[in-house]
Amino acid sequence: MPATVQSLSGAPRAPGAIVANEMTTTTTPAAAGPAAPARKVRTVCGYRMPGEGSSSRISVVTVVSLLVLWWVASHLRWLPPLFLPTPESIGAAFVDAWNGNVQGGLPLLDHFWASMVRVFGAFALAALTAVPIGVLMGVSRIARGVFDPPIEFYRPLPPLAYLPLIVIWFGIDETSKILLIFLACFAPMAMSARAGVRSVTIEQINAAYSMGATPWQVIRHVVLPAALPDILTGMRIAIGFGWTTLVAAEMVAATAGLGQMVLNASNFLRTDVVVMGIVLIGLIAYGFDLLMRGVEKWLVPWKGRV
Repeated sequence: MPATVQSLSGAPRAPGAIVANEMTTTTTPAAAGPAAPARKVRTVCGYRMPGEGSSSRISVVTVVSLLVLWWVASHLRWLPPLFLPTPESIGAAFVDAWNGNVQGGLPLLDHFWASMVRVFGAFALAALTAVPIGVLMGVSRIARGVFDPPIEFYRPLPPLAYLPLIVIWFGIDETSKILLIFLACFAPMAMSARAGVRSVTIEQINAAYSMGATPWQVIRHVVLPAALPDILTGMRIAIGFGWTTLVAAEMVAATAGLGQMVLNASNFLRTDVVVMGIVLIGLIAYGFDLLMRGVEKWLVPWKGRV
């Protein structure tokens, strides 16, 4: 026979009975059923973190709602077509641009490849230089003292501020365009790599040294894996800056490119072509961001789980 369990008030009660207003409920071993498997829930400050599935569904609903609102507002003429063209006119502008029937006479594919080469060429050059420099800034005070002042000086400057100087120094060919986008991508990647390296705990480094690791092995097997999430986040931010700077870069004597197409269309008040170019640039950037998210999940699957 199991023993009688007392309530908080001191009165005896039967085993397994529930008493109101008690902090806990006590059950006998015979009454207890099999324990349910514990389910881990990520919380921050007591708030449950949303899952990827629920976030994706909300994003789809948001995009569909915005498209419906755009269709209704444009067809009901809440704004004149000059300010808000209809989705059908955007589709027609895409077909015209694809066939080269917009200003300039170049097919859309030529504009697309010209911008892709500029943005991703500058992005690749920035990744090859900014990440090593950022890592050096994180592990060496000499490198931090050398590179930190110029990066922090030009990082807040808008690209249009130093665009005339780049044109004077490097001319109006592709070098100045790629260099302008390169500078826009360089700073966020370098600063993210430095922040990732500085986030490594001293206990991790000391543990590696205690097992006989060399300084290079510590950087290779401890520092870089710990800094990789921040480095990938910096790349995602940098490509956004690269596409933002594209229009400014293609202001310099460009004959092809999505930014040049948008600028040329704005001069003739072709709002449909302008919106089409903006949507296309946004979709390309968003597609690359989704690609980087996949690479991030593959390279750093532990991110957000520890």
